[in-house]
Amino acid sequence: MRILLLLSTILLLPVTSGLVQDLTNENFDQFVGGDMAALVEFYAPWCGHCKRLAPEWEKAGEAFASSTDVLIAKVDADADKVLNSRFGVSGFPTIKFFPKGSVTPEDYTGGRTADDIIAYVGERTGSKSKITKPISSVIDLTPSNFDMIVQDVNKDVLVEFYAPWCGHCKNLAPVYEKLGTAFKNEENCVVARIDADAHRDIGQRYEVSGFPTLKFYPKDNKVGEPYNGGRTAEDFVQFLNERCGVERTVDGDLGPNAGVIASLDDEVDEFMSAEADKKPEILKKTQEAIDSLEDSEKADSAYYTKVMEKVIEKGEDFVANEFDRLTRMMTGGQLSSGKIDSFTKRKNVLARFKD
Repeated sequence: MRILLLLSTILLLPVTSGLVQDLTNENFDQFVGGDMAALVEFYAPWCGHCKRLAPEWEKAGEAFASSTDVLIAKVDADADKVLNSRFGVSGFPTIKFFPKGSVTPEDYTGGRTADDIIAYVGERTGSKSKITKPISSVIDLTPSNFDMIVQDVNKDVLVEFYAPWCGHCKNLAPVYEKLGTAFKNEENCVVARIDADAHRDIGQRYEVSGFPTLKFYPKDNKVGEPYNGGRTAEDFVQFLNERCGVERTVDGDLGPNAGVIASLDDEVDEFMSAEADKKPEILKKTQEAIDSLEDSEKADSAYYTKVMEKVIEKGEDFVANEFDRLTRMMTGGQLSSGKIDSFTKRKNVLARFKD
């Protein structure tokens, strides 16, 4: 008997789509008109406006997922003609609010963002909630900041033009987030995106005709060029490493050549093999070589001369001792990601002095 009761209860439960309840004519009255107020979207799968509303509706569902007073739901009114007729649905999407204990709805005429929906429900029910937005390392672009970031001649920028309702965009989203995280410490190698459905003027300006569209804007070509590579995290990381002149792994770590200036290898070899009295002369020679480097390399070059100065002062054991000290500090778990990057570059340079 207990098993039968359990099975009957399971059969009565509504199907969920993410954190939004899917309702049909068979279960509608079991979940609407009772102890919970309900905000219900009547939609059609083919409806463009419904597709654009979908991600916002899901966010609203997430905001009230743990509520015992509010139900966020939806009905495929194109398939369910009974509910369509019962509530006089004549267009899509139609949103109706059902107060507690009532199956007589009120038309919802508020805004179509998750914040609008949540605010409306809060006003009508007194139930307080909010969207918890995860921190993203992908830069969100709008018309107000697009040119400031994308057209910056000091930055290489990869831009995803997307639409919130686009299935391919949704599939790409976790990969793109991972890419943003991997390059979050690269100030001049930017991973960005823009809702080109909401900001169609930007999409038209850059001839975006489908979603997602990816374009790369290097420092020397702010007209932009299409990204036609693969869509895995590995593909994107390899592309940005090559085009930005950096060395990141998929996990965001720096590779073994980060911070290393290959053109100084000869000076390092000569310095480490020279007698102590000859080392100051090679240090001077190395500084002269650094003066002729490109500006992009000079930022990392200072550590070469610092290591040479320390070796002259403390002896060649400084290299191994400093390498080990940095390793211990990095494994302590107390460093910021920026500090880890800095120490990784130093270790990579020290490794050249050790070899």
